[in-house]
This record gives sequence, C-alpha cells and structure tokens, in this order.
Amino acid sequence: MEQICVVTTVVDARRVADVLAAAAVAGRLAACAQVGGQVDSTYWWQSAIQTTGEWSVQFKTTPDRVDALVDQIRLNHPYEVPEILVTRVECGNADYASWVREQTRS
Repeated sequence: MEQICVVTTVVDARRVADVLAAAAVAGRLAACAQVGGQVDSTYWWQSAIQTTGEWSVQFKTTPDRVDALVDQIRLNHPYEVPEILVTRVECGNADYASWVREQTRS
C-alpha cells in the first residue's frame, strides 16, 4: 500500500474550515478534506482555561505533500498557534491510498 497521511486542524468557524478544505483540495495538496461537526475544546491559553466551539478538518494526502499542506494551513489559519497534527497511516485500503496519490498530482 502506498503511504498516506492524515493532517488535522481545528478552527473557530465553519466558514474558515470550508475555506481551508477547499483550498487544499483545489491546490492538489490533499485528495480530500473532511469538515467535522462542532466540538467543544477546553485548553490553557493566556494563563487561563478556555472553552471554545471549534470545527475539525481532516486532510488526506501523501507524504511528499505534507510540508506544503502544513505551510498552507499555517499561512491561512486564524489562530496564533494553530493545532496541526500529521498522522502517517500504516495500513488501510490500498485502492484508497492509490486514489489519494492520483488526486494529489497535477
């Protein structure tokens, strides 16, 4: 199976999540992006505990597109310190992995 990666972030508005998803797919940095429903995140920020409603975005991509995708997310992300996590998929549907590779080529 060709290796794929899942890149995950969260943002504070559905509109922002949709823009990040569309830009990554249009730029062939991700084969697809899924925007998840609102979740409540609790975290430390500026010496206080905060709770905020956020939308998650998961991008499916190939290892050679990860750095460019992370750069694009960081550049367009509204947070001062955005959560951007990269997970390498060890196994899965080989046909899906091939599809991801095909869709991230120009």
